[in-house]
Amino acid sequence: MGSTSHDVDALAPGTHTFTVDGVRQVYHVAGSGPVCVAHSGGPGIEWAYLRAPGLEEYFTMVYVEPVGTGASGRLDNADNYRLVTYVRFLDAVVAHLGEPRVYLLGHSYGGFVIQRYALDHPDRVAGLALYDTSPVTGADFWAEAMANLAAYPQRHPDRPEAAAIPAALGQALSATDDETLTSGLSAALPVYFADFWSRQAEFAPLQAGLRAWAAPAGAQDPTPFDVRDRLGEITVPAVVIVGAYDFICGPRYAEELHAGLKDSRLVVLKDSGHFAHIEQPAEFTEAVVELLKR
Repeated sequence: MGSTSHDVDALAPGTHTFTVDGVRQVYHVAGSGPVCVAHSGGPGIEWAYLRAPGLEEYFTMVYVEPVGTGASGRLDNADNYRLVTYVRFLDAVVAHLGEPRVYLLGHSYGGFVIQRYALDHPDRVAGLALYDTSPVTGADFWAEAMANLAAYPQRHPDRPEAAAIPAALGQALSATDDETLTSGLSAALPVYFADFWSRQAEFAPLQAGLRAWAAPAGAQDPTPFDVRDRLGEITVPAVVIVGAYDFICGPRYAEELHAGLKDSRLVVLKDSGHFAHIEQPAEFTEAVVELLKR
């Protein structure tokens, strides 16, 4: 794998750029302490939503801008936005940082990336924070998520706006251009929270700043993700964090991860949906930092 560095110090605070097989890879460094590389979800959503200032007090946080999003480069063939590609780019980032082992934080789809990375490169991983993710996708996974989405308006009968959420996410899921995807996701954002409406002003900047790219978002892996039969191979300390109201990667998937891993702790955050680092930041930080004590 070819990578070239523009960096004198790969872990200096700020924005860094290098290339992987001729494609630009951008990442951001903040904080101090052991290195933790964070991989955002989507795929196709800008990294910035995953910024976790609380963690930066304990870790040198390295936030990856996944290929196909933000300032990172684009792939010539959109079909190549698949798990194996994200794992390869993550491996390039870890190698570029020059640390023998790093902690990994993966949110949602980013959790698929770091599970696969930990299986492929066990010697590079110090510990895992598996955040609102799952060891499996496929037809049943998506059917359950869509049923939870359809039921969302009934959860908030006092909010007429809630009735429009399922259609907004439907628009996002079928979008073929960046603008339609971004506006659909922004409109559907409340479903990702335990109680968006009571904290709407607080969450407004996130909703306004959300950006997404259709090419990576629309790409399909040839087979559904499923590492359930291999979780026992992951022996590093892990924390599995889930929001009780996560409609897409809910507690049942966190429990399945926790049960399959050799050394994991399960943390269910009772007042969160898919964004516990924003909804319950202190509890989220505490859950991840506990990795350092193990």
